[in-house]
Amino acid sequence: MPLPPFQAALDEHRDTVARFLVAWVGTQEAEDALQETLISALRAYPRLRPGSNVRAWMLTIAKNKAMDSHRARVRQPVLVGEAIDTPDPAPAPADGPDEELWDAVRELPPKQRAAVTLRFVGDLSHAEIAGVLECSEPAARRSLHEGLSKLREELA
Repeated sequence: MPLPPFQAALDEHRDTVARFLVAWVGTQEAEDALQETLISALRAYPRLRPGSNVRAWMLTIAKNKAMDSHRARVRQPVLVGEAIDTPDPAPAPADGPDEELWDAVRELPPKQRAAVTLRFVGDLSHAEIAGVLECSEPAARRSLHEGLSKLREELA
């Protein structure tokens, strides 16, 4: 089965990838991560094998870009000493009633966070999650189970 044109694949999967990134990195960083994901996907698309699962492939790229974003954020310098008086920025608009839930998801360890977001945002099967996370299907099931257990404890 030949691959669809990139634009058709993009139109079909862009919203899923965008929702995944918002759940993974938050609304402020999701737009940049989405742009980086789509640029990387466009560059790599000619090398994708016919018959590949394009959605899982795009979500794998998105997961890698989200991890890059997280690493970059961790490496940012921390101010030491007296803080400079600056006006408080305007509060970010609430993303809806589930914001507390997604904040808790963002606090999960990376594999658990990825498994939860891939399952409930990307609607991927356990086998597809395993492919994105580059692990076995039982390991993907376990990551999802542990992530959901931690969320239940956190939100109970």
